[in-house]
Formats: sequence, structure tokens, C-alpha cells
Amino acid sequence: MTNGSRRAEIFTVDAAPDHRFTGPATGDERRVLVAFLADQRATLELKCSGMGEELSRQAVEPSTLSLLGLVRHLADVERRWFRKVLAGQDAVPRFSSAADPDGAFDTALSGPGAVGEAWAAWRAEVAFADRFVAEAPDLDVEGDDAWRGRVSLRWVLVHMVEEYARHNGHADLLRERIDGAVGI
Repeated sequence: MTNGSRRAEIFTVDAAPDHRFTGPATGDERRVLVAFLADQRATLELKCSGMGEELSRQAVEPSTLSLLGLVRHLADVERRWFRKVLAGQDAVPRFSSAADPDGAFDTALSGPGAVGEAWAAWRAEVAFADRFVAEAPDLDVEGDDAWRGRVSLRWVLVHMVEEYARHNGHADLLRERIDGAVGI
């Protein structure tokens, strides 16, 4: 950490410049949405950087919220929207289920391989989503969702930005509780 004057100035992991939030501010809608989502994904990685087993440290009782749980949850969210809803694949969640809808958090405990498994799952789902978006003919591609009905790729991208932004706020608080790191 550094001694910045505002919270947004004092979260650093290394001396490398922060390249988040430098995407296009004008132009093609797909490029703008993809850049915003990439920035939010990068923020999650930044919030979790430099940590191993500490990622499983839970917020405060009775909450099971943890950084590891967020990574697992967001892997399932990526999987659901891009693989299941938009691509129409039979893609069951990796970390939760109908019987345990909060499994991504409730079972996010430290142990051999737990952190690596979560990151590998998340990266695989992000890679699939990125390929799907790049190959989609336009943002009007649609899929069926039991919760929302018909949804477009456009809606899913906006929803994913919202989903990450909300959970990155949680990640801010979790990281501060673990080691005092604060900021963007």
C-alpha cells in the first residue's frame, strides 16, 4: 500500500501502471461493453492479487462471503449466462446447485488446490465468454433464461458489468478486512 490521500489512490499491488478503465469512451457498442466487462474482471483479479489461502477468509459471521467465494460465484455466473443461456449448452454450475444455491460461498474453504481450481474455472469461463462475444454476429443474439425469459447478448453484457461491479464492492471490503488494502 501507498500513502495516497484518497481511498481510490492507495490500493496498489506493484509499481506497474493500472491499465484498467482505459477502454474506448466512444464508438462501437460491442467494444465499449466488452471493455467495461474486461475492466471489471481485471478489478476482481486485482482485489485478489497476492493472496493464496487468505482468499477463503470469510467476512463476518454469519456471512459466508469471501474473495474465494466471489471467484467461484462469478465463474458460475459467467458459465450460466454465456454457456447455458446464450450458447444453449447443458452447463451445470461448477460450485453451486439447486440443493445448495449458495454453494459457491458456503463451500469456499481453503484446502489443497481450492484456490487454483477456482481461478482455473473462472478463467475457463471468461475465455469461453470472450470467444462467444467475439464470434457473435451482433449484440442481438438471444437465448432463453428461466429467470428473465428471452435475453440478448447486449443485455447479458450489461448485466455482467453490473454483477462484477456489485461484487467488486464486496471485494473491496473483504480485502480491507483481510490485510487493510483499500482503494479501487
